Amino acid sequence: MTIERKIREHLHEEAETMECPPAISKRIEQSYSHYLQRTRSEITMKKRLIGGIVAAAILIPTAAFAAPVVIDMFTRAPMNSEQVKLDEAGKATLEKLYLAIPETKSFEIMNVSYLGDPNDSTKKVQLSIVLQEKGGTGKKLTLHTNGITDEIQDLTQENWEPKEKPLNTLPDQEIKGKVDQLIDKLYGSIKDYEVAMEQMDNPDQKTFILNYTKKGSEGFEGGGYQVFVQGNSISLSPVAPEPNTGVEGYFSLNGKPDYTADSFLNDEKLFALLKMSPTELKEEIAKGKSVVEIAASKNISKQQVIDVIAKTQAERQLQDGKNKVTISDDLLKPMMKEVEPKVVHIIEHKTETEW
Repeated sequence: MTIERKIREHLHEEAETMECPPAISKRIEQSYSHYLQRTRSEITMKKRLIGGIVAAAILIPTAAFAAPVVIDMFTRAPMNSEQVKLDEAGKATLEKLYLAIPETKSFEIMNVSYLGDPNDSTKKVQLSIVLQEKGGTGKKLTLHTNGITDEIQDLTQENWEPKEKPLNTLPDQEIKGKVDQLIDKLYGSIKDYEVAMEQMDNPDQKTFILNYTKKGSEGFEGGGYQVFVQGNSISLSPVAPEPNTGVEGYFSLNGKPDYTADSFLNDEKLFALLKMSPTELKEEIAKGKSVVEIAASKNISKQQVIDVIAKTQAERQLQDGKNKVTISDDLLKPMMKEVEPKVVHIIEHKTETEW
């Protein structure tokens, strides 16, 4: 569950063979940075979603491009419609979908692919399935499923409303009602959740973000759902509960808490390695020390710190915040290697410097 996130990406199948232009990636970074600064004091966004869903929703009307994410380091391999029906994760995904939205049983499976070892389809990190009404037009669904836990990481529903009256032209309450129904169908009742709906600064297309959080919880502390409504599509992703250490804002910016590093440093294994409580770590960081310096004072190497945090982040990414499952080194090690640069950036940072 890294800052750049939850895989849980939001790529359409067309994006699987496209490369995001550097200029687009830069615009995405800048736009989301501005958005996050405005909303940070109101609600702590789910950090692992930044790289996927947000990137697709902010600037690109068709969601054809998304900023690079950790999971893209694996090879994407194709599957056919018959293979996915026999695949364990694919079969479970389709069963969940057909039960939640019965009309999709008549949809054609247009595209299937998986991220993982192209020579061994049992080693999947993520399975992607695209379904559409017969004829190749009309209603469409794109799902991404965790290949290890079989949990649906995100779903994009397109063209469920008439073209002449797309979803984002409806009144706010009607949009919310459509999203409520979709969550109810896929994940169950949302009566214990409250929703914050906001229109995003997107000059290219009217876009809404809806954050569903547990009543009485701070941000996504108790889990929830994050949804983007753009054009005639709904992009939905469940959010696993954030680790609750009772401490937030390890770093500050302009005198205010900066939550950027919290999902990395709120790590029970890190606290055990440093033999410190979350509060003690925050107090030391507040003195202008980096995590690397704090570790060195305890004769703990920088690489030890990197390994502990990277492993936690890789496990969260692959397990998707759900039940603990055994992950092979073939999947875990490359994921850890990929996240290392982000870990280094966090643990070398000092609170008195700009990010």
